[in-house]
Amino acid sequence: MIIPVRCFTCGSVIANKWEQYESQVNQGKSEKDVLDELNVHKYCCRRMFLSNVTTIDKLIEYSNLPKDKRITIKQRTQSTFNRTT
Repeated sequence: MIIPVRCFTCGSVIANKWEQYESQVNQGKSEKDVLDELNVHKYCCRRMFLSNVTTIDKLIEYSNLPKDKRITIKQRTQSTFNRTT
């Protein structure tokens, strides 16, 4: 699942904090500390981060495209952010 733009319960914008959250957690920081640093204090918003499962990369394995043509979500988002408009 891709992180939703807003919290389902309170409507706060959360998607802009996802990349920072994911990178810091992958570096070994605890989820609690990262969410505190990102000023995500409401339990409903914290739930959105803690319960998110990145399944889209697993689903791509079942695509009809040959393996050399497949791209991951990380590659797709990087190419989206690197576009010049």
